Amino acid sequence: MPSASETLLLITIFLLLPLHAVSSAIHAGHAIPINGLCRDTCGTIPVKFPFGTGFGCGHPDFVRYIKCSSGTLQFSTGTGIYTISSIDYNSSTIVVTDPLMSTCSSMQNSGGFSLDRASPFTIREENIFVLLGCSTTSPVFDPNEDLCDTGSGSRVCRGLYSCKGVAGIGLQQNAPISTCCVYDSQVGVGSGYALVLPKLQCSSYTSIYEFGDEGDPMKWKFGISLQYNDSYYTNACKDCEASEGLCGFSGLDQSFACVCQNGVNTTRSCFEQGYALSGAVELEVQIKTIIGGLLVSWMLLQTRSR
Repeated sequence: MPSASETLLLITIFLLLPLHAVSSAIHAGHAIPINGLCRDTCGTIPVKFPFGTGFGCGHPDFVRYIKCSSGTLQFSTGTGIYTISSIDYNSSTIVVTDPLMSTCSSMQNSGGFSLDRASPFTIREENIFVLLGCSTTSPVFDPNEDLCDTGSGSRVCRGLYSCKGVAGIGLQQNAPISTCCVYDSQVGVGSGYALVLPKLQCSSYTSIYEFGDEGDPMKWKFGISLQYNDSYYTNACKDCEASEGLCGFSGLDQSFACVCQNGVNTTRSCFEQGYALSGAVELEVQIKTIIGGLLVSWMLLQTRSR
């Protein structure tokens, strides 16, 4: 069995080798790979800043709402996870679809939709939310509240109730539209939206963001169109993208990082290929943890040998 001094010498040699290697890499300007998960597409949808395909990609304010899962770009809120069907980067809008939301071809019971007030998204005014199969005692029909559009909304309700899909919520085709409400609540404009169907005593809902041929509800475009905050785009991100990198973040402070095609994070652009400071710090913390564990083990060995 080696003596205590020999054990200490072996531990010191073991620790100095990786520390020297890390130090040499840093001072030589070599890159330290810490994130190779960022991609510029998810399925068939291009993914650009401020969105990202995983943690560390895009802007940190969007990471809890947008992610790529099994080739599907998803949008998350308090009421569920929805599929993003399209993104228009020129107008800073996305369209999300709720699998339980009714359409002309298929109607079913659903729970509703909500949007966090603190999120960087707002509901566009172009959306028309329609409540279907509502009870006659529903608060949306309170004459003092004026929550339903009884003008042009009546045409929308008649169009939806002409669909064969109404059978899915227990109605007959061309049923009276007295249980339908084109929801005209001002709460739905902007952020902090909450549409809770059980509270409103309605069976289902749908959202129409574009009519196309207004006379044919089968040609209406169903989904929820959201506007996102595009003020996050900085010169640093532009420089990163010009060097064929993807804008992301790293470290506990979520500082800007340019993620290059080889999976390396830099603080500027992929042309410079500098090492990521946050990655070096993270690696240093890991090494110090190992050192601490080994020193504790050595001290225990010393105690037992006495």
